[in-house]
Amino acid sequence: MRGERPVDESGHGPDDLAEVVRQAGITDERLLRAIRATPRADFVPASAVSLAYFDQPIPIGHDQVTTQPSLSAAMVESLELTGTEHVLEVGTGLGFQTALLAALAADVVTIDIWADLAEQARRNLDRRGVRNVESRVGDGSAGVPERAPYDAIIVSAAYPTVPPPLAEQLRPGGRLVQPIGPGGHDQVVLFHRTDDRLERRRVITPAWFVRLRGVHGFSD
Repeated sequence: MRGERPVDESGHGPDDLAEVVRQAGITDERLLRAIRATPRADFVPASAVSLAYFDQPIPIGHDQVTTQPSLSAAMVESLELTGTEHVLEVGTGLGFQTALLAALAADVVTIDIWADLAEQARRNLDRRGVRNVESRVGDGSAGVPERAPYDAIIVSAAYPTVPPPLAEQLRPGGRLVQPIGPGGHDQVVLFHRTDDRLERRRVITPAWFVRLRGVHGFSD
């Protein structure tokens, strides 16, 4: 029953967020169930709990924000996860998207450049009992080559091109989704990996993302 679901002080909860995401065009029922089962309030700063179930980004420090839930859901849905995949996530944030990926794939390797955010995400995931996630701190533009190849890669920061290491770490037949652009005026694009190259398949949506920083990203 609805009264048994977690809600915030305004009376909103995961069911409300799932409904907003559904109305935004998401049809993957596994993903919608994962959103209903994953309280976003557990993955935002304490000062922002009252905003957790609204479809908006939330500041998390270091000039970073959480991805807007409907946008995150569109990116995750484009990967067409079935439950068997080995996934790389670039940009852990506080772990909400990570938790959704973990519910939809076999396992997730997630990496963030900010050690304090990665540690908060680890704690958030541990509290929710999420065990199939390996968390790393480092340069996400370089991927995590020792755990490659990946069946799917999701990049939650913008750069004008896909960093070559990420393309190389994607298994043939795999899917990669990334905001392509300068950061602030981007297009979220889905790519498929063939035997020898990465093919651009479609634009999912225009969006605003923070910049991807690293050796194969922005240096500032």
